[in-house]
Amino acid sequence: MSLTRCPEGHLFSSRRYGNICPYCNKSVVLSDKNYEAEDTQGNYNENVPYLGDLEVMEPVTGWLVCIDGPSKGRDYRILTEKNFLGRADDMDIQVLGDNHIAKRNHAVFVYDPKKRQTVLLPGDSQGLVYVNGDAVYSPVELSAYDEIEIGKSKFLFIPLCGDHFEWTDIDQNQNRKDEKV
Repeated sequence: MSLTRCPEGHLFSSRRYGNICPYCNKSVVLSDKNYEAEDTQGNYNENVPYLGDLEVMEPVTGWLVCIDGPSKGRDYRILTEKNFLGRADDMDIQVLGDNHIAKRNHAVFVYDPKKRQTVLLPGDSQGLVYVNGDAVYSPVELSAYDEIEIGKSKFLFIPLCGDHFEWTDIDQNQNRKDEKV
């Protein structure tokens, strides 16, 4: 696994996060052999290859915050549509350190932008998922501060998008402002 160092010194997987540090959101310019930090002054550097257009990052719709278990204190981003949770590198939400969580698809968090709701689905692994102490056998709509148990870890669900906020609302308001000008 190749790791990238951002200008602030954080190490992260460029395969998973592209050229944006998940800790400080600073951009990193990627080269063929290794990764070099972008010049913070904005000066042109002819030795840094042009990478084309920047990768568009999906906006966050909510978070899982680990409140008990090996990853206590860590937060995990929930994006639009399906987010598969497991320990494997290819999982959208990768929880490391808790071997009671399945490698793949222990649970699925789905944000539906049309209904403006986040739903938890049981995964196709053998392990169970609990919401507020009750086992999840079919889709369960999540509310703010629901407690979710997966493996030996406990998480709080913190929503961003829903009845009071939606990214498309921001985009529509910006388009209206642009039309008036």
